[in-house]
Amino acid sequence: MLMDVNEIQRIIPHRYPFLLVDAIMELEPAKRIVGLKNVSANEPFFAGHFPGSPVMPGVLIVEAMAQVAAVMVLREVPHREKKLVYFMGIDQARFRQPVVPGDQLKIVVEVIKMRPRYGKLRGEAFVRDKLVAEAEILSSIVDRSE
Repeated sequence: MLMDVNEIQRIIPHRYPFLLVDAIMELEPAKRIVGLKNVSANEPFFAGHFPGSPVMPGVLIVEAMAQVAAVMVLREVPHREKKLVYFMGIDQARFRQPVVPGDQLKIVVEVIKMRPRYGKLRGEAFVRDKLVAEAEILSSIVDRSE
């Protein structure tokens, strides 16, 4: 493991219950990152999505991709504590298989294009080496309001 949840929280501002990445396993700065999300039966969203048949919402899988991407992007930004990474768009999103309690998401994000304040990245999520979701993510680095 390259980064645990404590190191991740030193880079991105997300916290429970919205922190959706547990570990970073691989990192090639400005190119590629691999993160893990352990999907627990105790996740708060399972209470309502769906009672008796829990499924992780696809939008949260894409959010997990974005958080993994934000770790890679913000890690290299000077004064990152004064910055946020915002979603600017989601393209080509596809959900291929339900993600359920007990699954471990392996999230692979690769840079398509990166500029100083904007980026386009491609995310893929796998469970047991099977592709379960994919999306292109457009993001912007912005200053945090005080």
